[in-house]
Amino acid sequence: MSQTISADTFPPRGHEAKRASVISSAAKVFCREGFAGANIDLIAVEAGVSRQTVYNHHGDKEKLFVAVVRELTERLNAESFATLATFPDQPKDLEADLIAYAVRMNRNCICSRDGKFLRKLIQTESERYPELFAEWRENGPGTTLSALAARFARLAFAGHLAIEDPDVTARHFIALVNAELQIAFMMGIQPTEEEVLRSATNGVRAFLRAYGARQPAGSLREAITV
Repeated sequence: MSQTISADTFPPRGHEAKRASVISSAAKVFCREGFAGANIDLIAVEAGVSRQTVYNHHGDKEKLFVAVVRELTERLNAESFATLATFPDQPKDLEADLIAYAVRMNRNCICSRDGKFLRKLIQTESERYPELFAEWRENGPGTTLSALAARFARLAFAGHLAIEDPDVTARHFIALVNAELQIAFMMGIQPTEEEVLRSATNGVRAFLRAYGARQPAGSLREAITV
């Protein structure tokens, strides 16, 4: 027998707490059920709010989906930039320092709950919302990769790396350090700490074989914008 969900069913919470709960719960339901299988009632139950609260905050299911993708992108950007603040600008041991950074990046961003949700939504719904995910590319990876590229340019300027295009270098670094995690991602499996470390280690070593310093420091001076 179905039960009617009313605003009195759940204990009162603040506006922001409800909004955050709806977003997180909607992300979970969209990933589990797909866009077509998800509905407002499922999301309301998952979030512990009334269905009217969901409508009040976000309107219909499509608007909620857009809000979820944008919110996940913003949260991952914030985590990416927080992790980027630990990038080894003045490395003592370049290989070890880059491996440690890659582990942090994979753990905090790529393998995080938000990273898992956003990756699943991209895989399953990007054809349905090409403009939304084009916006994600610009405001998500387009922003964080540019910041990472600037860090690699500085390492090259200091003589630690030999690179021609910092943007390509950043993309290669990201691809290499999580390359061994891709099968787990495709299967929806959370990689272990050991697997994250192994992928980061092998990726950084391959990266340094390609980009290890082979030229005098300062040759990329023009690639750095002050």
